Amino acid sequence: MRVVIVEDNAVLAEGLNLLLASSGFEVAARTADAPSFLAAVAEHRPDVTVVDVRLPPTFSDEGVQAALAARAAVPGLPVLVFSQYVEQVYARDLLADGLGGVGYLLKDRVARVEEFLDAVRRVAAGGTAIDPEVVAQLLVRRTSPLARLTPREREVLELMAQGLDNGDIAARLVVTERAVHKHIGNIFLKLDLAPTDSGHRRVRAVLTYLDA
Repeated sequence: MRVVIVEDNAVLAEGLNLLLASSGFEVAARTADAPSFLAAVAEHRPDVTVVDVRLPPTFSDEGVQAALAARAAVPGLPVLVFSQYVEQVYARDLLADGLGGVGYLLKDRVARVEEFLDAVRRVAAGGTAIDPEVVAQLLVRRTSPLARLTPREREVLELMAQGLDNGDIAARLVVTERAVHKHIGNIFLKLDLAPTDSGHRRVRAVLTYLDA
């Protein structure tokens, strides 16, 4: 059974390579970005792919977009997304397209090696392997993008919407600016605002708050 892996973390990619190779799979290619992944899929026509969500250059949703592009080029291509993150828009498209095996597992929730291997085999056979937490997060995001924020993060976002800077927010909440910075980072992450949008993320976060 041939596998193509796309994972930019070299240590994790090597671990996946060794695990799959020692479990009876043939790792046809191990790639680290979307273009090389698509080229490997076209060349090897694998039985299943293992795809990370956040890849170079922006580390936002390149992996899931690449998975969708690969399935468009090779209809029914089995895809197992294996990531720390639940990507909002494209993940729903991937899970709902009805074309062949598909899976979405969260790295920090896979407790056993055999659980991961079973998921790879199931997806390769045309089945599904979806972490319940992925489903839960997608449903939450469908109702409101702010639902994933903690009460404190919502409070910080509300003060951002009032035009306060980090120092003013810290004074208002009687916390350190470092704590405010951490809360804002979590807000950006939970609202799927890519790190490369650093100059606009604050504005986009406030617009999301106002729209909600």
